Amino acid sequence: MTNSKWIRAKLPIATLGVHHGLGRCLLLASLALCGGLAAAPVELPTSYPPSPVIRGIRFDTEHLRRAAPGSDLWPITWSDDDQLYSSWGDGGGFGGTDSDGRVAIGIAEITGQGDHWNGINILGGKKPVYGPTPFPGKSNGILSIDGILYLHVIEQGKWWRAKIGRSADRGQTWKFNEGPFDPTAWDFSEPDGAFSDMTFLNFGRDYAGARDNFVYVYSQDHRRKPDGAMADITDSVALFRVPKDRLMNHGAYEYFAGLNGSQPTWARDIRKRSPVFGLPQRIGFAVRVDYNPALRRYFLTTFHRWDGSWGIYDSSEPWGPWSTIATFDQWLDSKPKFGFTFPQKWMSADGTTMYMVFSGTGLYDSFNVVRAILTLK
Repeated sequence: MTNSKWIRAKLPIATLGVHHGLGRCLLLASLALCGGLAAAPVELPTSYPPSPVIRGIRFDTEHLRRAAPGSDLWPITWSDDDQLYSSWGDGGGFGGTDSDGRVAIGIAEITGQGDHWNGINILGGKKPVYGPTPFPGKSNGILSIDGILYLHVIEQGKWWRAKIGRSADRGQTWKFNEGPFDPTAWDFSEPDGAFSDMTFLNFGRDYAGARDNFVYVYSQDHRRKPDGAMADITDSVALFRVPKDRLMNHGAYEYFAGLNGSQPTWARDIRKRSPVFGLPQRIGFAVRVDYNPALRRYFLTTFHRWDGSWGIYDSSEPWGPWSTIATFDQWLDSKPKFGFTFPQKWMSADGTTMYMVFSGTGLYDSFNVVRAILTLK
């Protein structure tokens, strides 16, 4: 575009990564891993090589559009009715503010395209269609499969236990494994907070175009320290997969246990999991993973520190190996930002134009949408 203010990424300089044998950092995974067992030493890279497909990314920040001040997080999925569904935390949602209609968690529907969208509150917030949200918590993951919405819910106030809810009426009512929401029952209640910050890998409309019949679920890992305190910034991301028709069945989960050559290995024992992505002390909460079908690349985003820094990484498979599209220092400004996601509905046919949703603190504690342009190699 002409007459636009563009933010251009800082291209990756380092070319060392987990598969390059150099620039590695040898770390011990948390000793608080399930049952107090010590994990085997895990090697994490200090950086990833440049993307072999994508040269860089630019953002049209002059035309950034913002709504729902005071509401953050905003994971997104594309449902069977062709609408996007999302969740927010600690605000009034669309039409509300940090004090007007404020709820701990709300559900929203978003219509239209990336350059002309409209949001309404389904549950919770200012003037919701179906009334108040019947459970507390926060969410960093939402997914639509076969007309069913699935929602990650983290325990309000403690932030290290989580569960998955299911809605068969597009967000109007929700059921959990115990039926209605039970604040004493959790799908994940691991001593180190494993999978308490879940996000779902999203594909196309109602999960169209998925690579197989599994759902892939990521989380900032080791979020709970041995003393019980929460770690805002950690070292790694964990992954599990589950058949898409058994998402509510915890016993069907298989945890990523590392690569054997280029092939992933899986374990039913959560204690045998390995990082699927890692950067020492540069993994924030609200990790997101989206698929760009035209480029056949998976995009993983995470904020790095509380200074506006973050990165976009890509791979040809959900489990890596990963490369760097771009990293940013104090993107826009020094205010923290997180939850960067690229809804597939808002991607161009050639995959090079996308719209990114994100939130953060201060001015960015809201629903933010900005156009992004990829440059290919």
